[in-house]
Amino acid sequence: MKRQIINIWSLIDPFYLKCTRLQCLEQIIGKYNIFRIRLTRYKGREVVLSDGTVIQKNDLLVKIHLHNVRVLKEMDSMDGKLKILFLYKAAYYSMPALALYVLQHEQRDHIKGIIGITMIEKGYDRLGFESFTFSSSMYTLFKRISLYPIHLLANSKSSSKRKKTPVPRYLFMSKDSLSNKYGSLHRNIA
Repeated sequence: MKRQIINIWSLIDPFYLKCTRLQCLEQIIGKYNIFRIRLTRYKGREVVLSDGTVIQKNDLLVKIHLHNVRVLKEMDSMDGKLKILFLYKAAYYSMPALALYVLQHEQRDHIKGIIGITMIEKGYDRLGFESFTFSSSMYTLFKRISLYPIHLLANSKSSSKRKKTPVPRYLFMSKDSLSNKYGSLHRNIA
């Protein structure tokens, strides 16, 4: 059943990509990458990152999405711990291309950083992300409902052990942190 859902999702995914205006970073850079991206204006509450970067309403950010259907296909035959390791490594090796994209973007002087939304509970901090909860309980509920199918597909065998669905949250990284951590690594992707 899980494979059938993922196969159907694969057919629908190109339409989703067009509707959301996302771009596959892999197609821009030309190397393996699990991120899809687009420029966005931030609409949440003000947040202050650990490096002092202040993200305010209407700041320009690069929004990142995992290419979920692809990642789910690639993780299909793996057990829980291997899935976590695979996802971490795939994200880690995708970060230099993201840094290159931001640092070479025509609006790089206006981009404050990157933003994503996740239900993943561990590992993002090791990548350099900082997490913040949503200020709106309605938005939290909306995101919890919309991300729940992905959560179920990714955790189909181990989800019965979980008592509670993780809470979705923002992930932020400032442009300076991205550049400092991954900017020099982009030579490996060229």
